[in-house]
Amino acid sequence: MGAPEAFTQTTDVGHFIAGRAAAGSSGRSQPVYNPATGQVARQVALASADEVGQAVAAAVAAQPAWGDFPAIRRARVLNNFLALMNQHKDTLAAMISAEHGKVFTDAQGEVARGIDIVEFACGAPQLLKGDFTEQVSTGIDNHTLRQPLGVVAGITPFNFPCMVPLWMFPIALAAGNAFILKPSERDPSCAMFMAELLQQAGLPAGVFSVVQGDKVAVDALLVHPDVKAISFVGSTAIAQYIYETGAHHGKRVQALGGAKNHLVVMPDANVEQAVDALVGAAYGSAGERCMAISVAVLVGGIADAVVEKVAERARALKVMNPMDLAAEMGPIVTAQARDRIEGYIGVGVEEGATLVVDGRGLKVPGLEAGFFTGGTLFDHATPAMRIYQEEIFGPVLVCVRVPDMASALKLINDHEYGNGVSLYTSDGGVAREFSRRVQVGMVGINVPIPVPMAWHGFGGWKRSLFGDMHAYGEEGVRFYTKQKSVMQRWPDSIAKGAEFGFPTSK
Repeated sequence: MGAPEAFTQTTDVGHFIAGRAAAGSSGRSQPVYNPATGQVARQVALASADEVGQAVAAAVAAQPAWGDFPAIRRARVLNNFLALMNQHKDTLAAMISAEHGKVFTDAQGEVARGIDIVEFACGAPQLLKGDFTEQVSTGIDNHTLRQPLGVVAGITPFNFPCMVPLWMFPIALAAGNAFILKPSERDPSCAMFMAELLQQAGLPAGVFSVVQGDKVAVDALLVHPDVKAISFVGSTAIAQYIYETGAHHGKRVQALGGAKNHLVVMPDANVEQAVDALVGAAYGSAGERCMAISVAVLVGGIADAVVEKVAERARALKVMNPMDLAAEMGPIVTAQARDRIEGYIGVGVEEGATLVVDGRGLKVPGLEAGFFTGGTLFDHATPAMRIYQEEIFGPVLVCVRVPDMASALKLINDHEYGNGVSLYTSDGGVAREFSRRVQVGMVGINVPIPVPMAWHGFGGWKRSLFGDMHAYGEEGVRFYTKQKSVMQRWPDSIAKGAEFGFPTSK
């Protein structure tokens, strides 16, 4: 494979409303950086409440006709979109690398996993089937159907500007809803590109809109009476705010929050496999993943060997321009995020954890102004430390030593987050017991990042998820639809007078 083509466009980014791109009219904007160079690449408009209202009005006008499309016709539009996504997947990956900073090969993986959801959504005719019971009572049949909510919205994070929106809108559109996407203002270009591809695929104008923006746009979506549901992925503090505010205004809400994912290494684990897992899952995408492993729980006497080998690998990480195919880690998304991550490293030192590898202050030759930091490794951390308790969201791996499996389970189950967890072992009985007892929504056994496939659904427990339904899969279909039950009897089938008692099956 040759060197990929970089995304170098400098055109400012606006909104996509009523089937066309629109420059912002609020007078507010902010810079979008290339984190590898540290330079401003373009400006992104920040929507006003009025602009959000325009997108909602376009969605309200377009949704009834789209909802009346037979499910198979909606699926055909999504199938056209699927083909276009596959055709342009490397263009999307280059956009991600240019605005987020993750390495190109990782960005390719993000796009591929998002495309999986589009493929799933193309099964809309099967996914939206209802149930039927003949003769549920004398002369009466009962059937249920799932119908669209109307206008729904998604608020998505910077770390997966392509994949996370694709967790949401393909299923929402397949179900007959109109969708408004509010992407992260840090990397807004993917959302606009996918809006254009949807238009090319034959989606009617107004059914999908993009409003760029900050808290003003978010709050406008949360309070708008015509927005019936909100999907969100981001930090726990904002997830709780989204959930509480949306619910207060009568909306259905799924809000996926933060994480502190643990990987437990048992004494019988294959050390090389466990080290590979820790290095890839802790330092991949510079740790800016909600499924990144940020805590290694080392059980018994295996700890020294694991720490030694991870330290060796962390020091040798290839941190460079993310478009270089040899790169293992790119920059952090913003200078502020890098400074926050490096601030946490200082906190860990002050708290008394052993700093084995210090990634602070890394400079990449030729990209000295980029927002780079290196991989960092702590050992002998304790549950009382902030570096253990709080989500750092960077390439910082914290090692905690415990004597046995019971201690590892207690450590994990006592944590406020319950997003993802992994166990490395060669004992099937231990794996089974761990899977049953751990209080976490997504579990990997000898799998470091257990992100479920498109037809299973994604979601954590505890303060990693606010709401009742996980993202995508059948849970996503349920989230974006409402069930209706129909009981029917034809007048000539049975002659009865008025009935004053509660109906029963007779």
